Amino acid sequence: MESFRETVTAAVSDFAEHGYDNQERLEHWMAAIRAAAERDLTPEFDLVQGLKDTFEAVYRRQVEQGSLMRTHAVDRYTLDRIKPKLRDELDRRILASANLIRLNRATAIQDTLQRFSGWATSIPIGGSDVVRRNPVKSDIRKALASLPFRERRVAIDQGHKFAANLSEILATDGGAIAGAWRHHYVRYPRVEHVARAGNIYLVRDSWAHKAGLVKPSEHGYTDEITKPGEEVLCRCAYQWLFSFGRLPSEMLTRKGHEELERVRLQMKAA
Repeated sequence: MESFRETVTAAVSDFAEHGYDNQERLEHWMAAIRAAAERDLTPEFDLVQGLKDTFEAVYRRQVEQGSLMRTHAVDRYTLDRIKPKLRDELDRRILASANLIRLNRATAIQDTLQRFSGWATSIPIGGSDVVRRNPVKSDIRKALASLPFRERRVAIDQGHKFAANLSEILATDGGAIAGAWRHHYVRYPRVEHVARAGNIYLVRDSWAHKAGLVKPSEHGYTDEITKPGEEVLCRCAYQWLFSFGRLPSEMLTRKGHEELERVRLQMKAA
């Protein structure tokens, strides 16, 4: 069977020689290009398995090996309590990423066929001697040629999003009251993410917030900015804070200061 490149070359040559003289010719080559494209692509099963392996490695590191617990200073009991939700997130992320790969592939093949059809139907009956075949072939192959790069980006980005979502589940179910933004420095960082580095954002309606113990700083709440991992290839993260005693003084209300002092005296007396 001919490769995708060979099939496109043959299709372009055929239309350059004969032109768009009937619909059957166009449909024949579009079917041939589609079949060759699907043959040349890495099997979908292999890609999905690669994604699954990547996500399971993240899950083992973050959950089974306790990276989440150490990073956010929570106890093993808290981590074990929310483990079923973390496992559900693993399954959900694998399914979502597999669907994204399928959509990207379908879009790339459809774009290829549209490029070919648009060019082929522009060639008059009898063909043309002035067709610049190499640029035409390159344009037709463009969408599929870039697909492996886009699929690698999907795998990397979805891995970051998965790690960020595990962290957020821990925060929500573990009772985090604030998050300190940790910027992951990359070659081309987002300016606004760099500016957030070290800032502490309050979790709205946390137990401490509802109790009137804490208040937002000038940086506001976590729900007022984009989340870590939300934007493409973002590798930033929150370090979640679960004790209001770890917050800056200005983020404690008067009631919070009084409660903190009461706890300190209690611990001193013990």
